[in-house]
Amino acid sequence: MRYTTGAIALGTALVLGTLATSAQAVAAPAQPARSGGLYAPSELVLTVGQGDSRANATVQRAVSLSCMPVASGSHPAPKAACAELRAAAGDFNTITSPKSDRLCTKEWAPIVVTADGVWQGKRVSYTYTYANSCVMRAGLSSVFEF
Repeated sequence: MRYTTGAIALGTALVLGTLATSAQAVAAPAQPARSGGLYAPSELVLTVGQGDSRANATVQRAVSLSCMPVASGSHPAPKAACAELRAAAGDFNTITSPKSDRLCTKEWAPIVVTADGVWQGKRVSYTYTYANSCVMRAGLSSVFEF
């Protein structure tokens, strides 16, 4: 009889322990799946520096630019910069191409602009080297105007 009572008590404890564990697993709230939201991410860090390449340029200015869901960041004109990027479909070559109607000297004092981050969900790492500040101002867009 003593063994029967002990076996029943042990069985009851195991059943209650199992029920309590499964009840906790069911009652625990599931972590929400992390989603990107409605918009593809568009977060960029833009820099302007002196030097002839990204590797040896001295960064003079840097800003952040976020374009989704609203234009923001430390960029002085985020709405204009985001609008220009959208109009160019994120093509930085279109944005940085110098205009041919401006006359500049032929001196070599290179200015490097870079864009790193994500544009509409795609990784971006862009570099463009202007011959000098005059050429840069000739091709300057609101994206790199800071």
